[in-house]
Amino acid sequence: LHDSIMASPVDGLIFRQLFEKESSTYTYLLADKTTKDAILIDSVIETVERDVNLINELGLKLIKSLNTHCHADHVTGTGKMKTLVPGMKSVISKASTAKADEFIEHGDVIKFGAHSLEVRATPGHTDGCVTFVLNGGKMCFTGDAVLIRGCGRTDFQAGNSGQLYESVHTQIFTLPEDCVLYPAHDYKGLTSSTVGEEKTKNPRLTKTKEEFIEIMANLGLPYPKQIDRALPLNLVCGIQD
Repeated sequence: LHDSIMASPVDGLIFRQLFEKESSTYTYLLADKTTKDAILIDSVIETVERDVNLINELGLKLIKSLNTHCHADHVTGTGKMKTLVPGMKSVISKASTAKADEFIEHGDVIKFGAHSLEVRATPGHTDGCVTFVLNGGKMCFTGDAVLIRGCGRTDFQAGNSGQLYESVHTQIFTLPEDCVLYPAHDYKGLTSSTVGEEKTKNPRLTKTKEEFIEIMANLGLPYPKQIDRALPLNLVCGIQD
């Protein structure tokens, strides 16, 4: 029974996809089954206690809390989590210009037990976006660069549609077709996709670069509802000193 509770599609990996309903954000918990070293991706301040409780229940040791980018639609949980999990390090890309304990760049590798996350720079939604690739392409965590049948907006935070298109096609669509793709958000209740699916079915990213830029320029999206609260806080790890 215990093994089935810990089940994961990747050998020796404990994996959980967690959801925050106000911002429709996915937080991902990954841990090594043997060493119990754990990584969290894109935590949200409102659900930090839930995440910490789960980590404790599973007997895991949270070593790092990563952000795919400096978010505009929710406040990151990394700062609050550091107060609850002594010794945990917050991690974000150097290009994001946000505060954290550790800064990552393209090509860096984050190890936890027998597993690893490769950092791929995928700017365009923001200038500091990264994608995390698990174990050479078993899973990828794309933040807002690729969403299921969509992508993040490019009209805030130094966003650039042409750059996003290039990032996705060179850094994400070059991964194995069966690589399971996990986004930072979904607004329709979908949980995951694959690289192959998005390469062939994503209504925006299957277009030419010129068509993509045109689509992104005409989305007419409303002002992000949490941006004025979230951005200043996320630049300082989610908590004011």
